[in-house]
Amino acid sequence: MNRKQLLSKFTDRKRCLVTGGAGFLGSHLCERLLEQGHEVLCVDNFFTGSRANIAHLLDNPRFEVMRHDITFPLYVEVDEIFNLACPASPVHYQHDPVQTAKVSVHGAINMLGLAKRTGAKIFQASTSEVYGDPTVHPQTEDYRGNVNPIGPRACYDEGKRCAETLFFDYHRQSGVNIRVVRIFNTYGPRMHPADGRVVSNFIIQALSGEPITLYGDGSQTRAFCYVDDLIGGFLKLMNAPDEVTGPINIGNPVETTVLELAETILRLTGSASQIVFRPLPVDDPMQRCPDITRARTLLDWEPRVPLEQGLRSTIAYFQRVLGVSSPAAGLQELPRAAAG
Repeated sequence: MNRKQLLSKFTDRKRCLVTGGAGFLGSHLCERLLEQGHEVLCVDNFFTGSRANIAHLLDNPRFEVMRHDITFPLYVEVDEIFNLACPASPVHYQHDPVQTAKVSVHGAINMLGLAKRTGAKIFQASTSEVYGDPTVHPQTEDYRGNVNPIGPRACYDEGKRCAETLFFDYHRQSGVNIRVVRIFNTYGPRMHPADGRVVSNFIIQALSGEPITLYGDGSQTRAFCYVDDLIGGFLKLMNAPDEVTGPINIGNPVETTVLELAETILRLTGSASQIVFRPLPVDDPMQRCPDITRARTLLDWEPRVPLEQGLRSTIAYFQRVLGVSSPAAGLQELPRAAAG
């Protein structure tokens, strides 16, 4: 390695803070940033995050873990901040709705204050939940949403909406360099087994031989994005020109009904589980699908991993976690290269 290459190696290296870094998405992001040669400070209070998700990173000298709740200020020196800290499944964010709102709002204020002080670029993991139960389809970034501000999901939906407000006000008022992404349904290895989300629920029920619990009649649609594709979108947005602040939808524009998802998982696992129907939860949206025109145009990004391929990888992960096997063949976790 010549002198120019050696200097480039260190000048291109960034000090990256990932809040919620031990969670499902955060752990994959930490892993990818380390692969790119950056230093990573993983901050998590381990409410939903798990040390198991980052255990394979602990020996890396460029990786550091800090137990911290971002509703309290954090004093560190960093170049980039990825704010992913917040429980993201209804089971978890409804467990303590007041704390969920605090993480979204107070956490955003603390991280934006840190970005303002250090001059760091800051990324906000927002959500498709800001659209609520949408009255337009698919959802574009200029759609303002149909959210119940006093319902059981409001702690998360409105918390994330307020966080977006804060990000853009800090940008306009103080010149903070922001990036805001709206995440649609994502799945893959390291999903929390008890997060109550449809993919993990169906896989665990199928592998355990339990009935597949389907809420509503199964006609509601979701658009499922594999985790490696999603993280690729994060990094493309973070590395985009400064005028590309977002919000930008990152997700899969291909719709799947919940019933189709259940049937696919039953086929891939070879499970004999039966499908049972239950009432639809309050404020559960009937359709959720992103318009990703902005992502395609501004970031040259779109998902590449087909649903069935990603499900095979996710099922293989849960088989390993649960210590079970299924009669279905060819189930293995995707290598990183497969997702681009």
